[in-house]
Amino acid sequence: MEKYNFVIEDENNCRLDKVIALKMKDLSRTQIQEMISDGSVLVNGKVTKAGYKTKLNDQIEIMMEDNVDLDIEPEDIPLKIVYEDKDVIVVDKPTGMIVHPSPGITKGTLVNALLFHCKDLSGINGVNRPGIVHRIDKETSGLLMIAKNDTAHRSLSSQLKNHTVTRRYVALVHGLIPHVKGKIDAPIGRNPKDRQSMCVTRNNSKEAITNFTVLKRYKNMSLIECRLETGRTHQIRVHMSYIGYPVYGDPKYGRRKDDFSHGQFLHAKKLGFIHPVTQKYLEFESELPDYFKAKLNELEEEMINE
Repeated sequence: MEKYNFVIEDENNCRLDKVIALKMKDLSRTQIQEMISDGSVLVNGKVTKAGYKTKLNDQIEIMMEDNVDLDIEPEDIPLKIVYEDKDVIVVDKPTGMIVHPSPGITKGTLVNALLFHCKDLSGINGVNRPGIVHRIDKETSGLLMIAKNDTAHRSLSSQLKNHTVTRRYVALVHGLIPHVKGKIDAPIGRNPKDRQSMCVTRNNSKEAITNFTVLKRYKNMSLIECRLETGRTHQIRVHMSYIGYPVYGDPKYGRRKDDFSHGQFLHAKKLGFIHPVTQKYLEFESELPDYFKAKLNELEEEMINE
């Protein structure tokens, strides 16, 4: 199930189905009307009719079934490929790139680029997410593994489920964390006050565990490495904010005075897994993006000149 949210930003007084059609041009008017009639579209949390006239600040939430196919075209978008064979690809995703298409977003994603780069991708997750085994946020950079066939997909998914995949993230967070190591064990679910964000909650949540190690402390920030035991949406960002050390540059869970031009300073640095066919362990590392390294150099200079 994919969820798509938006807010009515002007007093247009238009029919709900027409507003959605303008936002989601890859769907037909009939598809949209069927979604509204079966309760897959909520306005301010309530089911309504296709003819409802939208008002300023109405919150529209659309629950899209995975079997609704989107019109996705291959695009010649440069990819930084770290490893590739006939079964798997490992890519280093830049910040700002969305991993797979969703209603209203069918261009410029990693999937669009992958469809252009190679003809064979696994179909387990459907035509909207071919080859995609796991995701990282749009504004998070770093390593992702992609399956070229269903056998590889099943193997990699099983490794993720059994927590045998090595995943290490580096993050710059606000505040000086006093201890070297920590473990955050706090369930994560959708924020009832903001359906586009997640939060630590006991209601309708799933287990979420993040382990972290402090790599360096600066004047008023800490550089940490995170190891995930689970893979919840926005997990590191939510957990670090929850304990009072939000990720720098995070527009959703961070601080208002941060520099948001590069997204959150969170990088998927290390990825390791058992190859689905050869059964050999493969591990890859990715350098921090230039803007991330520049910020660390800036913090180093502040300490020297203090």
